[in-house]
Amino acid sequence: MNSEQLKKQVAEAALAYINDYDMVIGIGTGSTVNQLIDLLPQVKNRIEAVVSSSEASTERLEALGFNVKALNQTGDLSLYIDGADECDAHNRLIKGGGGALTREKIIAAASKQFVCIIDESKCVDLLGAFPLPIEVLPMARSFVARQMVKLGGQPIYREGFVTDEGNQIIDIHNLKILDPVELELKINQIPGVVTNGLFAGRKADVTLIAQNDGTVRTQ
Repeated sequence: MNSEQLKKQVAEAALAYINDYDMVIGIGTGSTVNQLIDLLPQVKNRIEAVVSSSEASTERLEALGFNVKALNQTGDLSLYIDGADECDAHNRLIKGGGGALTREKIIAAASKQFVCIIDESKCVDLLGAFPLPIEVLPMARSFVARQMVKLGGQPIYREGFVTDEGNQIIDIHNLKILDPVELELKINQIPGVVTNGLFAGRKADVTLIAQNDGTVRTQ
């Protein structure tokens, strides 16, 4: 199966988690989530409102007629569905390749259940082969980069990119992340960091993994 077929397959499997009526759900960002959004009209009668993690997803959802609300209007959510750039065997993730990591982390924290949808190419034994995104206040970018060098990483500024919150991103290469929970906390304590792309403290509750043999594995 090609990449797009895998993304559609796992997106279809995620629809089963929208299993009640009048649900207020969170929807993430990225190419796999775009496949999910295109399928959501199938269960539209179950969805009262959607909280989106990016302006791009919001536009896509509104074009399909969904009621998109701000998290401040909804309170906690029953469900959040999003993709990931990497996932380990414990459902700890690296996210943020699309640059929406801060909103994604907030929505995940506010959700009772977090379902991650990926294909098997995103499964890893050890997080860190995918560069770890860190959203930073613009004035702190170089300072944070220097701190990440001390932690063993190689920071690269994501030039020409501004997050939906008006901040910048540095991507940290060559990290071997032995303790994702500890590193997530350590990076977030650096002044000027908004958040980083490790989803380890609030990891996925369930990960749906599309496999090349045509099946979807639940982890």
